[in-house]
Amino acid sequence: MAKNLLIVESPAKAKTINKYLGKDFQVLASYGHVRDLVPKEGAVDPDHDFAMNYDLIDKNTKHVDAIIKAVKQADALYLATDLDREGEAISWHIAEILRGKKLLKDKAVHRVVFSEITPRAIKEAVAHPRELSMDLVNAQQARRALDYLVGFNLSPVLWRKVQRGLSAGRVQSPALRMIVEREEEIEAFIPREYWSVEADLAHPEQPFKARLLKLNGKKFEQFDLTNTRDAHAARDALLSAAHGMLRVGEVQSKERKRRPSAPFTTSTLQQEAARKLGFATSRTMRLAQQLYEGIAIGDEGVVGLITYMRTDSTQLSAEAVGELREVIVREFGRQALPPEPNVYKSKSKNAQEAHEAIRPTSAALTPRRVAAYLSPDHLKLYELIWKRTVACQMQHATLNTVSVDFPCGADAAFRATGTTVIDPGFLAVYEEGRDQKSADDEDDARKLPTLKVGEAVPLRDILTDQHFTEPPPRYSEASLVKALEEYGIGRPSTYASIIQVLLNREYVILDSRRFRPTDVGRAVGRFLGGHFARYVDYDFTARLEDELDAVSRGEEDWIPLLSRFWKPFKAQVDDKLETVDKSEASGSRVLGVDPASGKPLSVRLGRFGPFAQIGTKDDEDKPRFASLRSGQSMHTISLEEALELFKLPRTLGVDENDEPVTVGIGRFGPFVKIGSTYASLAKEDDPYTIELPRALELVRARLELLANRIIKDFGNGIQILNGRYGPYITDGEKNARIPKDREPAQLTEAECAELLAAAPNRPKRGFKKGANGKAAAAKGESAKAKKAPAKKAAGKKAASKKTATAKKASGKSPARKTPARKSAVAGATKKTTRKSAGSPPIGEA
Repeated sequence: MAKNLLIVESPAKAKTINKYLGKDFQVLASYGHVRDLVPKEGAVDPDHDFAMNYDLIDKNTKHVDAIIKAVKQADALYLATDLDREGEAISWHIAEILRGKKLLKDKAVHRVVFSEITPRAIKEAVAHPRELSMDLVNAQQARRALDYLVGFNLSPVLWRKVQRGLSAGRVQSPALRMIVEREEEIEAFIPREYWSVEADLAHPEQPFKARLLKLNGKKFEQFDLTNTRDAHAARDALLSAAHGMLRVGEVQSKERKRRPSAPFTTSTLQQEAARKLGFATSRTMRLAQQLYEGIAIGDEGVVGLITYMRTDSTQLSAEAVGELREVIVREFGRQALPPEPNVYKSKSKNAQEAHEAIRPTSAALTPRRVAAYLSPDHLKLYELIWKRTVACQMQHATLNTVSVDFPCGADAAFRATGTTVIDPGFLAVYEEGRDQKSADDEDDARKLPTLKVGEAVPLRDILTDQHFTEPPPRYSEASLVKALEEYGIGRPSTYASIIQVLLNREYVILDSRRFRPTDVGRAVGRFLGGHFARYVDYDFTARLEDELDAVSRGEEDWIPLLSRFWKPFKAQVDDKLETVDKSEASGSRVLGVDPASGKPLSVRLGRFGPFAQIGTKDDEDKPRFASLRSGQSMHTISLEEALELFKLPRTLGVDENDEPVTVGIGRFGPFVKIGSTYASLAKEDDPYTIELPRALELVRARLELLANRIIKDFGNGIQILNGRYGPYITDGEKNARIPKDREPAQLTEAECAELLAAAPNRPKRGFKKGANGKAAAAKGESAKAKKAPAKKAAGKKAASKKTATAKKASGKSPARKTPARKSAVAGATKKTTRKSAGSPPIGEA
């Protein structure tokens, strides 16, 4: 048995490191976190110094058991989880579990850290271990406690005041506020008209354009020309003054140097991968993790290709810089190498200089050399990292910018600007991307012919173009990460999860790779901004991050930090539960009066999303309801648009049996109905414009599908059906596979009952495994479904299924109750029943 046990987080990393350390070491993986707060109230106890009640994560119990078994046989324990706070906390949790079982009494416990998975780095780390850092552990504990306290206490306020099932996060909420405020800026934006003026010059060597610099004796500003009449008058005057040509009045040439960008930190890597590769932050981090943990490179075996990918630092080790300089000379020539290495200062106040920037573990492993062993996505990201790192140690680029002025009459002038690259330097390898191109970028890309003072250049025309100012763009993943970093919200390791949480909760959607808040997201953002302004304030959130950083450096105690946060926060939560009006909190708006009934027409946020309502719950007649159409927002919809929604349900005509054919919108979207048969509309169908022939076509297709679905029906709820993945047996509660050697149509009722009884109980569709390994409702909901007992005999009725709502630490919503399916035809018809305009279940009064 190996004398030493070394624990890392991932099995891929364990496999790679095991090769490097030899037979004296056994390497096991913890598979990430091993303990977390118990998912119930009281997991953090503010009355007893914020004592935290941890429990094993169910899905990792077997991995913890393997560690316990192995440590009994080992002489020493090496904790080699990741080198950040999360990694330090995982190591501490593992040690605490083992200590609690009295397994560390006579064993040496070492903490080892490394930023790259290479033989040299691993052996160096093991040879120079350190103690566990309780400062880092406490910083992580404080962060986890804060997140729990905010989520567990703020989420119920959202349930009661905005919509059930909502949740709030300490860091996600300020990020949501950013996106919501940007959307409100866009909606409030009023475009302004302006005109640009350019001279179109026909130089014999190369035609080019010059922008208007001066008009009527003063510098030409953006809003000097704001209408067609003035723009055309200015053009006529300029043409008259030019007499068909412009003469060069002044030529200015200026040489400038451009330094390469610093090597990647986590945030800059996420930004560049989004701009240049179109990668989501989560995708970038997943690929980077795999490159860090190791890829099989031919005879070399598994090789860690990049250093640790969660870092604020822009530092490079002396060894790495030395290798980079050798590679630059070999690949690009000695002229591309600066006399001294380039040094970059980290912008982050808490960047640990002992950590490095993200770089290749060996610059000698060029993208060319490893291309055959990497997937296309891995190669794209590795090439991006390799080029950025090599470029950061290359010679600056030398550029020559030329500005040429062309007087036009006595009181006007044009200017043309162009840039020539004298020495590309690092630009031969890499140029940083930008979110938006500016006029200066266009100038940098333009080349001018050689021009001399006094030279006359023929004027082809003077061009005037109408423009309108544009609102600020919605955030892309790259610009949102940049904004989060600039405001100090979150840390590099959290940016991807912040974005993912907002998407998973459906507070925002990605529209053309830009974030747009949903109506629910806007309601949450406005509610928190209006009633918990301090806790979604950018400066407050950044200061709290700084305090957590101070804890990690040992400069501040974590318990007083939590206490300062908790007392005013809890008082505000209690106050808002009592004082806030639900209608105002959810963003309800009265748009006007319905002309037909004279009743108020409002838009509200209901259980299933935004809806329009005519009337109130206090009226003698029940209110009428209608769901908003796709793309409509309760925050921007007009009275006229809302009235259109109540034209549904529409009667399109009758079928061949004189049955009415209607179209409406219900909980599950737009549908066509004939009798008791419902058929969903396709994406390209519009319920407001669909015509009778298309509606009949959809219903026929639906009936054909249902008819072909049933292979056998025993009349008591048990059926053999054709499913998406082939034939199967169902009783409405459970599904069972059909043995490969059996013909579905030949199965008897008793055989089907036996197969159903033996089939495993599975969570209903819409449920997924939670972090603790137990069934948790999809999209973050936290109800757990209690399974009904399996059927003992075919003749018994299916036991009804009840859903028990369990309160979770995350404060998320209970799952919706789902009725058990009946027969295939009846069940499918029932399941697709929609409530059209006039049916209360779409929303609440």
